Amino acid sequence: MLKIGIIREGKTPPDKRVAFSPAQCNELNKTGLFDVKIQQSPVRAYADSEYAELGLEIKDNVSDCDILMGIKEVPVDQLEEKKTYFFFSHTIKKQPHNQKLIKALLAKKITMIDYECLRDVNGQRILGFGYYAGIVGTYNGLRAYGLRNKRFKLKPAYLCFDYEELKQEMKKVNLAPGTKLLFTGTGRVGHGAIDIMSELNIKKVDVDYYLTRNFDEPVYCHINYDRYYKPRAGGSFNKTDFFANPQNYESDFLRFSRVTDIYFSCHYWDSKSPKFFTVEDMKSPDFKIKVIADITCDIDGSIPSTIRASTIENPIYGFNPYTNSESEPFEEQSVTVMAVDNLPCELPRDASEYFGSELFTKVMPLIHGDDPFKVLERATICREGQLMPAYEYLNDYAYGSAIAH
Repeated sequence: MLKIGIIREGKTPPDKRVAFSPAQCNELNKTGLFDVKIQQSPVRAYADSEYAELGLEIKDNVSDCDILMGIKEVPVDQLEEKKTYFFFSHTIKKQPHNQKLIKALLAKKITMIDYECLRDVNGQRILGFGYYAGIVGTYNGLRAYGLRNKRFKLKPAYLCFDYEELKQEMKKVNLAPGTKLLFTGTGRVGHGAIDIMSELNIKKVDVDYYLTRNFDEPVYCHINYDRYYKPRAGGSFNKTDFFANPQNYESDFLRFSRVTDIYFSCHYWDSKSPKFFTVEDMKSPDFKIKVIADITCDIDGSIPSTIRASTIENPIYGFNPYTNSESEPFEEQSVTVMAVDNLPCELPRDASEYFGSELFTKVMPLIHGDDPFKVLERATICREGQLMPAYEYLNDYAYGSAIAH
C-alpha cells in the first residue's frame, strides 16, 4: 500500500487549492491501494475538519509518506530529501524565479513529476485547471461590463463560496439589447467559458450572422483559429500548415472587433503567430470592443491591451490606446481589461474537485498499476536527483551559476 501525503501549500501568498477533496481522498483509501494522509493547513479551501470527518488522518508532518502531492511550487526549505513529488514546478521553460527550485530538487535527490507534463500519446495535457479559468474569467468579464456600463453589480468571484453561489450571482447579469460577445479558443478554457454562458440563456449565433446582422437581444459567437487567422498568401486555411508555420498567417480579427462589445480571450497563442490587433487598430472609430477579458493572460501576447496581470482582489484596469498606457478602468477612451493570471484560485473548492477527479481517474491508476504509454515517465523531470533524458535541455538552467533568463 502506497502512502500518499497531501501537503500544505507553502508558497506566499498561499494557494487554497488542493490535489484531492476530502471525498476523493476517502475514495482513494477505499481502493485498498493507497493510504492518504493530510498535512494540517490553515488556508486550504477544504478545512482539516472536513477531511477528519471522513476518518482521514490529519498530521503536521507527512514526510513518512512515499509520494507527496501539492499544487504550486514547494518552497526549497520545505522539500523533503529522496521523496517523490507531484506539483506544478514551472521549471520546464527555464523560468528564472524557479532556478533555485530545480537546483534543490536535484541536490536533494528528489523524483519530481510535473502535472503540466502529464500528457497522452498525442501530446495533449491530461490535467489542468483551465476549465475553471474559463468559468471565472467569463464571470469576471461580465462583472467588468456591468460596472463599466452601470447596468448591474456582481459579487467578486473570490467572495463566492463555490460555483453554485457564483451561478446564483449570474442571475443579476443584465446585458443591453443587441450586445455582442465574442469568445476565441475551444480548449479547456473555452469549454469552461461556454458552460457558464449557458446560465444566461443567451443565443449563440454563427460567424456570418454575428458579423452582418444586428439583434434585439444579446448574442455570442464562439470561434477557433481558422476564423481569426488567414494565410498571408491567400487561399484556404490549412490546420496542419498553420501549426507548423504560424508565421505564414495573418490576423483576420479586425472584422470581429468592428461588431463586438465584450471579448473573451480563451485561446492558446504561439509567439510565432501574429498578434490579433495593434494599439493603432484600437484607436480606429471602427474598433468597438470596450471590455476585454484576457483569460489566458498573455503579457505582450496576442492582445496588446494586456500590459500586466491583474490580481484577484483588483481584477480590472484600463488601457488607453491613445497614450499606450494603463488608465482608470472606465475612462471613455479606454478599454476595460480583466487579466487575472490565477483565475481558478477564485473558486478553489470547485477547481480542486475538478482537478482531483481527473487526477483520480487518469493518473492514480498509473501510479499503482501498468503505465503502457509511459505517461508518468514522460512527466518525470528528474529521478532521484538526476535529470531525465527528455529534460536534459535544462542542464544549463539546473547546474549553471547565473540566473537563467
